[in-house]
Amino acid sequence: MPSAKILEQKQAVVNELADKFGKAVSGVLVKYQGITVEDDTKLRAELRAAGVDYSVIKNSLINLACEKVGFDGLKPHLEGMNAVAVSFEDPVAPAKILKKYADKIETFEIRAGFLDGAVVDAAVVGELADIPPKEVLIAKLMGSLMSPLYGLAVGLQAVVDKGDMTPAEKAEEAPAEEAPAEEAPAEEAPAEEAPAEEAPTEEKPEE
Repeated sequence: MPSAKILEQKQAVVNELADKFGKAVSGVLVKYQGITVEDDTKLRAELRAAGVDYSVIKNSLINLACEKVGFDGLKPHLEGMNAVAVSFEDPVAPAKILKKYADKIETFEIRAGFLDGAVVDAAVVGELADIPPKEVLIAKLMGSLMSPLYGLAVGLQAVVDKGDMTPAEKAEEAPAEEAPAEEAPAEEAPAEEAPAEEAPTEEKPEE
């Protein structure tokens, strides 16, 4: 039978894990198997740099923590050896980093996760991992907002620049006026022919 000290230590681990589950914005449960020491070291370094808490924990302790916070949906996945990654700021970071290693290590498998207090399956974790980083999303948003403003600024600057032009410069920039087309000369009406003079009638001499 475990001593009171061991039970107290286990309870402390359960309470700490339950507290993390409650405060985290997201988390991932992964099957911790088949990963090399080298890859594990790199994985932990990436997670730590992203502010993600990661640890290998006994299933019995994870089960008790799930009961405390209502994550019953994680219980069916508590087989073999599991690790838990939780994030308190970036909801995408755990899924994105763990999926990168799960894709290249067949036995290192994402089992489930949780997001904003709700348990999600592995498929949702995979979709979460495909979301661009926060910095990229912010850059795209700023670009879409700045594009119309940039066009407006260019238009206003063109108006200002034109207002500063001298009359001579404006005249040079204005398109030359086209000369009016010359009208075709009117055709002269043909002169009327004078009527032909009749020959004088010869008078018949009187007899």
